[in-house]
Amino acid sequence: MSDYIYILESHLSPDQNRVLGEVMAAAGEANLNLFLTGGAMRDMLAGFRIRDLDFLVEGAALKLARTVAGRTGATIVSEDQNRKSAELEFPTGVTAQIAMSRQERYPRAGAKPQVSPATIQEDLRGRDFTCNAIALSLNKTSRGLLLDPLNGLADIERHELRAVSAYGFYDDPTRLLRLVRLSVRLGFAIEERTAMQVANAREAEVEKTILPGVLGAELKLIGTEDNGAAIVDALAQASLLALFSPVLAEGHGYRAGLAKFEKITRMLPDAAETRAARFGPFLCALTEKLPPREKQALAKRLQFSRADTNHWLQLEAKSKKLSSVLRSPRLRKPSQIYHAICSAAPDQMMFLLYASPLKPVQDRLRAYFQKYLPAIEEITPEEWATVETKPSRQQKAREEFIANRLDRRPPRKVEPELPPPPPPVPEPSMMRRGR
Repeated sequence: MSDYIYILESHLSPDQNRVLGEVMAAAGEANLNLFLTGGAMRDMLAGFRIRDLDFLVEGAALKLARTVAGRTGATIVSEDQNRKSAELEFPTGVTAQIAMSRQERYPRAGAKPQVSPATIQEDLRGRDFTCNAIALSLNKTSRGLLLDPLNGLADIERHELRAVSAYGFYDDPTRLLRLVRLSVRLGFAIEERTAMQVANAREAEVEKTILPGVLGAELKLIGTEDNGAAIVDALAQASLLALFSPVLAEGHGYRAGLAKFEKITRMLPDAAETRAARFGPFLCALTEKLPPREKQALAKRLQFSRADTNHWLQLEAKSKKLSSVLRSPRLRKPSQIYHAICSAAPDQMMFLLYASPLKPVQDRLRAYFQKYLPAIEEITPEEWATVETKPSRQQKAREEFIANRLDRRPPRKVEPELPPPPPPVPEPSMMRRGR
């Protein structure tokens, strides 16, 4: 059993491990049964990096979430009162969900589920796909115990996506979209019986019951993926892209833009903050060929919040100040470029890398991500410890340390002097003639 705890800890970053410990401690003090589930377990067992921590609690999940937030300074980003779940973001950038173990019953396709508390086993048996129906006990008496009632581990090893229930796509048609997204992200095939269930659900046109706000949330998730272009293509091939935008479904003007955007995202650090900032630039790339009227229609159709809509449609205007700074001839030293960019909004950096035609802007942003930022990340804790530690002086001392590191010139290599070549040896015939 302890083997799975070891595998988990080795897959988590130090910050994620600290969050794991905080949640376990709070659940233990509240005498709540706690489990790690969902995408975190799937990604761990499939060998992928764990992006988010998914905790399941048999009991008062929202109360536990508020306790954890109060202790750690985490922000509760959202709460779902119906499902008794909360999304948290910690000061270190780690994201997590704490949710109640539950059963969901759907009165009709696409309807709001009727939720009731349930055991962990009941919760797992009501999930979407078997690879997401695995849990790891984090409780003192059974820590490290793997719960896999539907043999999801075997499906992960076979690289297959298998639906938990024959009626899952009728109950929650959003699973049709999730199936496409996960199959592309994970590179998993869709199990034969599951493919038949999809065909039956599509014949009944259950996808038409998906609520607009749910479509908007799904598009946000696609925007955080590394291969968004392939996911959008897969949705188009499955005749599901029209749910988001009939205009996009009519043509494929988004492909070149999304392919370019994906290359840009590979330069950026793979952090939660950066992934969350992808949505605006992703939408700019996806809808680049659409007229402004169609962009507004898309935002309205998918029920984006006013904040999200403005964030997307005003991104170009908000990026102009950063563009002006980066094309300034006053930026000469690497440290000046680094300090001009390091505090900028990630979405503005991505937008300028995608859309700016100005060579100085492009060159300086690329130098920041490909040269200067890696150089700073290579500074060891021992080196940082040599920096002035007085609070009044610390920030300036760190800036000076960074400037010295980035602006110093590498020592010039001095080529060793080669010895003079030996004199030529006369040929034998020449020596004989000389005699």
